[in-house]
Amino acid sequence: MTDQEAVSEADRRLAWVARVVEQLHDEYGPLSDGTVADYIPELAGADPGAFAISVATVDGRRVSVGDATQPFTIQSISKLLLYGLALEIHGRERVMERVGVAPTGDRFNAIVLDEHDDRAPNPMVNAGAIAVTDLVPGGDVAARVDVVRRLYERYLGRRPEVDRAVWASERATGNRNRAIAYLMLSQGIIDDRVEETLDLYFAQCSVLVTCDDLASIGATLADHGRHPVTGEQVVAPDVARDMLSVALTCGMYDYAGEWAFTVGIPAKSGVGGGILGVLPGVGGLATFSPPLDGFGNSVRGLRVFEELSARFSLHLFDPDRPWRS
Repeated sequence: MTDQEAVSEADRRLAWVARVVEQLHDEYGPLSDGTVADYIPELAGADPGAFAISVATVDGRRVSVGDATQPFTIQSISKLLLYGLALEIHGRERVMERVGVAPTGDRFNAIVLDEHDDRAPNPMVNAGAIAVTDLVPGGDVAARVDVVRRLYERYLGRRPEVDRAVWASERATGNRNRAIAYLMLSQGIIDDRVEETLDLYFAQCSVLVTCDDLASIGATLADHGRHPVTGEQVVAPDVARDMLSVALTCGMYDYAGEWAFTVGIPAKSGVGGGILGVLPGVGGLATFSPPLDGFGNSVRGLRVFEELSARFSLHLFDPDRPWRS
C-alpha cells in the first residue's frame, strides 16, 4: 500500500468512526438516567443535558460531536496525570513506598489503607491520590499549583485555568479527605504540610478542561507519552505504561473490575462528568456528560464506551482487534 493509499484508508476509517459517534450522540442524548454530583455544592449546578464525544488519533486527527469544547472541571481524572508526574520526578520505587497499585473494591473516598505495606492502596482512589499530590514539589501552594498547571500545559498545549469557585467549594466540603490525609500522616505516609497538600489536591481537581482536551491526553498516552500535535515527549514511555496499567485496573472507581471485563480500555473517570479512555497505539477516546451513576461514573459516557468497544472490538484482549491497523 502506498502512503497515499494508507492516508485514504485512514480517512475512510475515521469517517466511519465519525458516523458511529454521531449516531451514539443522537441515541444517548435523550437519556435521563443518573444525577449530577452534589456532594461538592458547586458541581450541583452542572447542566445535565451537556454531552460530548471526542476522538483524537496518534497522528493528530480528530472527531468531535456535541459540547466538546465546553469547559468542566477535570476532577479525579487529574489523579492519573499527577501519578505520572510523581513517577517522573521521584521514580517508581519511591512512589510505591507511599501508594500501591492494587484495586480495592471500596468506594473512591474510603478511609482505608493498605495495612500490610502501610501505604495507600492505589493512586486512583482519594487516599492514593493525596499521597501522590504530597510529592509535588514547591515551597508553597501557589508554587505547587503552578507545577500542576505546567503539567497540564504539556498535555493540552496551553496552561489551563483553575475554577476558583469549585476549588473553594471543594475546600469547604473536603472533611472526609482531611480525615484520610491525617490518617496517612499518623502512619508516616505523607509529610506534615497536610492542609497545604489538601489545598493543592482540591486545586488539581478544579482545573478546567474540555472533552477535546481529554481525547488529546488519551492520544498522548496512546503513543507512549508523545503528544500527537506538538511531538513533545510529555512523559517517558515506561511512565505512560505504568499510568495505563493502573487506569485499566483501578481507573473507574469500584466499577473498575466490571469495566475491564466488559469494555477493556484503560480509562479514568471524574465526577465532573468526564471519562478519558486510551487505545494504545491508536488514540484517545473521551466523553463528557455530568449525570452520574451510583459509582460516580458518567451514565451516558459508560454507554458510549460500551457501545464503541463492542462495535469496533476495542477491548485490549479482543482476538480480532482490527483497530490496531
